Amino acid sequence: MAAPVGDRALVLGGSMAGLLAARVLSEYYAEVVVVDRDEMVGVTAPRRGVPQGRHVHGLLARGQAILEELFPGFTARAAASGAHTGDLGELRWYFGGRQARKARTGLRYISATRPVLESYVRERVLELPNIRLEQRCDILGLLSTGDGGRILGARVGRAGDNTAESIEADLVIDATGRGSRTPAWLAELGYERPPEQRIHIDLTYTTRYYRSPPEDFVRGDKSINPVASPAFPRGAFFSAMEHGRWVLSLTGVLGDRPPTDPDGFLEYVRSLPVPGIYEAVREAEPLDDPVAFRYPASVRVRYEQLSRFPAGLLVLGDAACSFNPVYGQGMTVAAIEALVLRDQLRTGVPEPLRFARDLANVIDVPWDISAGGDLAFAEVPGERPAKVRIGNAYMSRAQAAATRDPKVLTGLMRVLGLVDSPQSMMRPTMLLRVLR
Repeated sequence: MAAPVGDRALVLGGSMAGLLAARVLSEYYAEVVVVDRDEMVGVTAPRRGVPQGRHVHGLLARGQAILEELFPGFTARAAASGAHTGDLGELRWYFGGRQARKARTGLRYISATRPVLESYVRERVLELPNIRLEQRCDILGLLSTGDGGRILGARVGRAGDNTAESIEADLVIDATGRGSRTPAWLAELGYERPPEQRIHIDLTYTTRYYRSPPEDFVRGDKSINPVASPAFPRGAFFSAMEHGRWVLSLTGVLGDRPPTDPDGFLEYVRSLPVPGIYEAVREAEPLDDPVAFRYPASVRVRYEQLSRFPAGLLVLGDAACSFNPVYGQGMTVAAIEALVLRDQLRTGVPEPLRFARDLANVIDVPWDISAGGDLAFAEVPGERPAKVRIGNAYMSRAQAAATRDPKVLTGLMRVLGLVDSPQSMMRPTMLLRVLR
């Protein structure tokens, strides 16, 4: 344990962002308590608190590297438990309906269903002796000093119990996701509500699981991914999962909803610009009925723009910024945010507005990638400054180049995997590869 910062830290929300925050906090607090409304221990199935948990999730290359840093041997342990892993550039990617040239990028992926991947992280976190998980607890509100200047903990109520319990803490982390009540709690304490940015994409995921499809159609690939674009707005992720299953998540934007009836689902698959997926699932055995999840808008809460904020409270994960899930950024950004938390804990208790500003710097790049990408669709409302217009035009050229040049695909994977900055795609050698 590093130099102690406090006696107890309280994490509200036990999803990936909360678990990774708890892992970091365990180095600096004598006790870390994680509170979640769901039953979690031993659960490897979708749960109420993660409504998107049935659908394909991506752990980007930077996220995989951070999990390996926080939990040494994580990737090997996940693979031994049934997860798939390999080089991200050797998956089958399609841009504009054309297959990208495969590449050895050196970037690793972990492919498992979201509940199982989360269970791997949860198991490693709960192995730490000073972390305690309180399951099936509703978060009723915050505890604060009389003037509202400092947060002292939270009130929780156990499922089936009408009584409330107070959990005091030196630091409270809000990792409750898109449904975070921190803006309302701030207003109750006399603070301003933070401003928000929204990008309305009206995305729908519809997902179905299959037994392994015929090898003739997948040809050894572990994932087949036609990426949606304004020219081909229907997309999909068809990936191998643990225990010999495959999952197919269809994506439709701007109100184009992939159907949940089996026949309609299959017809939507047929409409994709990649025929191989239709051929594969037509011959595969379905394991369930299609299920849909709707995502109306990406939301960024700008806490860093506030002038006042109570001490003892930090906000991270989807509670701070919820990204369009087709970009697969959420879990990886949560992992990067955990490192920001660790950096600030090294000098003592984090100051909330400074933490919010540092978090904003982390969020800027993935937000520009996902929000800018969504603004490439003309029907999406929002301002399109020159930076967005030029970036989208260049990204379209880069994706086209990746169908011919594996080095361009490597560059794209490093940027989209949040390993390199977008400016790396503008280096002279890469610029020449794209433009030629």
